[in-house]
Amino acid sequence: MLPHPVHEHSGRNRVRRCLLGTLSAMDLLEEIIDVETNDGEMAVVVKQPAETGEHPTVVIFIDAPGIRTATHDFMRKLASAGYRVITPDLHHRQGRMVHLEPEQAKADPSLREQVMAWIKAMTDEQIQMDFDQALAATGADEAPKIGAIGFCLGARAVVRSMTRLPHRVACGAGWHPSFLADDADDSPHLAVDEIVGELYLGIGDADQVQSIAMHQRFLDAAEGNDNIDVAIWPDADHGFTWPGYATYDEAASNGSWDRTIAMFERCLS
Repeated sequence: MLPHPVHEHSGRNRVRRCLLGTLSAMDLLEEIIDVETNDGEMAVVVKQPAETGEHPTVVIFIDAPGIRTATHDFMRKLASAGYRVITPDLHHRQGRMVHLEPEQAKADPSLREQVMAWIKAMTDEQIQMDFDQALAATGADEAPKIGAIGFCLGARAVVRSMTRLPHRVACGAGWHPSFLADDADDSPHLAVDEIVGELYLGIGDADQVQSIAMHQRFLDAAEGNDNIDVAIWPDADHGFTWPGYATYDEAASNGSWDRTIAMFERCLS
């Protein structure tokens, strides 16, 4: 049976909610909200505990392959820990919920070029606009504090959101981050001192996509900032988060999870 759409209207957005029901094993509520934006319709995935009460909000900034099975699994894990998890589809300008599963990439390596095209089409401004519209559509724009997690390029978006909204985004985590330093006048590393909340960065010392050297300007700027925690995970490669992927690293993934959850408990409770 197809999910039943529920239509809602507001002055800022037109949203259509697709209720996915309850996961009895985890007691979670899941839904997809389709939000009408200036750049077309954007899906926003929401997962949260089924029991009533206040659940701190965490926004996920996706990595390049999009909202895929691994993303949903991570969201469920985080929601099961007591959080309302919101993930906007940052690739919505390329189509609804476009994504690449690992078996697809293995069967057709040329699809990775398509993913690179998705990345090149994104801008910091678009991502932050999507972030704002996802908060508004879900009512999270009224939450006094929120947390954020970004994977790969999503870590850059975490830093952007923390410097743009320093008193709203109370904490953020970047797992196997990308693009934290570049030669532009608005490079994230130049705004490190504007980060008010706590920031955790988990970096693999064997990252083949974004080496430690590529982050060095950010790390140098962050040195001595007590609110920024950087963990360098031995032998971990890029994408160490995802179980079942070739680069999954249990120590780095579990260690980053523990540090991130401890930070959320400090900052969002």
